[in-house]
Amino acid sequence: MRRALTRFTALALAGALLFCKAGAAATLDSAVDSEALPPIDFATSLLVVSPHPDDETLCCGGVIQRVVHAGGRVAVVWLTSGDAARIDLILRGRSLFPGTAVAHELGEQRMGEARAATMRLGVAASGQLFLGYPDGGLQALLGTHRTAPYTSPTTGAAVVPYSAALYPGHAYTGESLERDLVAVLERVQPTLILAPSPLDTHPDHRAAGLLAQRLTASLGRAPPVRYWIVHGGEGWPSPRELLPGLPLEPAPLAAPLAPVGFKLEPAEEDAKLLALRAYRTQMRVMAPFLLAFVRTNEMFSSRADRAALQAQAR
Repeated sequence: MRRALTRFTALALAGALLFCKAGAAATLDSAVDSEALPPIDFATSLLVVSPHPDDETLCCGGVIQRVVHAGGRVAVVWLTSGDAARIDLILRGRSLFPGTAVAHELGEQRMGEARAATMRLGVAASGQLFLGYPDGGLQALLGTHRTAPYTSPTTGAAVVPYSAALYPGHAYTGESLERDLVAVLERVQPTLILAPSPLDTHPDHRAAGLLAQRLTASLGRAPPVRYWIVHGGEGWPSPRELLPGLPLEPAPLAAPLAPVGFKLEPAEEDAKLLALRAYRTQMRVMAPFLLAFVRTNEMFSSRADRAALQAQAR
C-alpha cells in the first residue's frame, strides 16, 4: 500500500525539515532500535498501558507488530474506554448535552474500534484488556478519589459499567484502579512495558504514566519501562498530516528526556495506518493529528520525567 504522496517527495520534505532543525536531526540520526528498546525476540512479553482507545496505535503500533512478528506476546490494557470525548458525544447525540446513555454507547463503540485496530496489528483477543475507568477522571482517582468513589460526569457511572471489561462493577476509586492494574501485570508477566509519559499535557495520560511508574517500581523484579507521549507541546507533531517517509521528531515537552527513535519498516508503517483507520470516531474529528503519528519511527524515553533525569545525573 502506498499513500498519495510518493516516498521520494516525502524524503525530500524530511531532508528539508531536518536541515532546518539540526538539533532534532542529531537525535534522529543516532536513533538505533537497540537504543530505543531492549532486544525484541520470541521471549518478549509486551504490555502497552493505554489511557484511551487509539493511544496504543499512535505511539506503539510499530513496536507491537515487531514483537508479534518475533514470536513474542503482546497485551494492551486500556484504562478508560474513551467515553468522554466531547466532540464525539455532541455529534452522536446531536446535542450539546447528549446524556449518559450516549456516552456509554460511545464507550462501547470505541472499545470495538480498539479490538479491530489491535487485531490488525496482530494482538490476540486474549491480549485486549479493558479496565473501563472514567475517561477524564484518572487524575482524580490518583488524588481526591483514591478511596472515595468518583462519578463520571458523562456516563453517570461510579463503577465500571462495561460488561466486556475485565472487572465490571469495580468502584471508580484509585485503590480499585491500582488493584486492577496490578492484576493485569500479574496476568501478563511483561518483560517490557510501554506507558505514557507523566510529562504529557493530558491529565489522563499523566495519571497513567505516574501509575505505571509507581506500580512497576514496587515490583520485586521490575521490567524495563519506556515512555511515549501524545500531547507533547503546541503544534506537535508537525506537519499535521499523513506524510509517509517523514520521521517523527522529539516532542518539545519530552526532549529533555532524550527520547530515542524506534525505526519502522515500510510495511509496519502501512499496517499502523490501517489500524489507525479502524478508529472511525476519532478519525472523524481529529484525522490530521492522528495521521501525523504515522511516521518512519516511534519515540521512547527510558526516563519518566525531569525528576528521574536529575536523579540519574547526580
